[in-house]
Amino acid sequence: MIEVRELRKVFRVQRREPGLAAALRSVFRRQYDEVTAVGGLSFAIAAGERVGFLGPNGAGKTTTLKMLAGLVHPTSGEVRVGGRVPWQRGDDFLRSIMLVMGQKQQLLWDLPPAETFELNRAIYGVDRATFVKHTGELVELLGVGDASRKPTRQLSLGERMKCELVAALVHRPRVLFLDEPTIGLDVTMQVALRGFIRSYNEQHGATLLLTSHYMDDVQALCPRVLVIDRGQLSYDGSLAALARRLRPEKRVTFRFASPVDDAALAAIGRRVESPDASRATVQVPAAAVGEAVARALQTLPVVDLTVEDPPLEEVMAALFEQRSVPEAASG
Repeated sequence: MIEVRELRKVFRVQRREPGLAAALRSVFRRQYDEVTAVGGLSFAIAAGERVGFLGPNGAGKTTTLKMLAGLVHPTSGEVRVGGRVPWQRGDDFLRSIMLVMGQKQQLLWDLPPAETFELNRAIYGVDRATFVKHTGELVELLGVGDASRKPTRQLSLGERMKCELVAALVHRPRVLFLDEPTIGLDVTMQVALRGFIRSYNEQHGATLLLTSHYMDDVQALCPRVLVIDRGQLSYDGSLAALARRLRPEKRVTFRFASPVDDAALAAIGRRVESPDASRATVQVPAAAVGEAVARALQTLPVVDLTVEDPPLEEVMAALFEQRSVPEAASG
């Protein structure tokens, strides 16, 4: 469905020296620097896959999505989305994809979202019966309610995002590029949108490429992740395998019947946090969890315990800090 080979995008940025004289010179003789946003990116995504596209700010994620959606022309490389070249912007291609950006909107500010739905129906050539049926299903699944009949400026952020998705899916695209779709939303709304996106993928076999700084989004939706850093692919594989490689430890949280001193806790594992004297979280190698728990139960007044993986945010922070993935974690 999506094939990317040696994709590159280099921007020419005007060099601006300080001072009035330099500003005047730049009027007649401009100098430019080249900034590589995406450098030699290659990957493939099968039809119906849900893939997370991760990386630090400035890594090239949004630029890549814009090239895949045909909004930006690459400097070099090849891209096929559903067998078509995105930047040729053929009608069949445009009807098959949709780019949803959480920080930008397509809803008309002073009009109800229903007017934007109708506008998109006309743009994409969706017949009336199909439009009514499909839009009704989307409105019901997302719980839009009366929000689609109120001016967009009167809607909450969550209501606007729901309506943005309805507007984006009026023509039932086969490929979804989602750029931070849950940004700024409360936890309840994030969960609802994740459920809807998963349902749309499963019902219609849509291909999904998702960027998000919320690891809960990625964990809930994407069995596979691509990690990009400084415009290049540094990892392609499962999120679970990446986490095991970068953070091969478990976190064990204990609740004690009475306070426990630091020395006794140090014999179990490395302390991560301790909200009070009767609770503590320690980090131990995954292979040693059973031994550590058994020792704690024998030597400490444990009344409750939980074993968890380290937060995914810490895993990604570790990856971005070391700027590369260990060989065994790739793929």
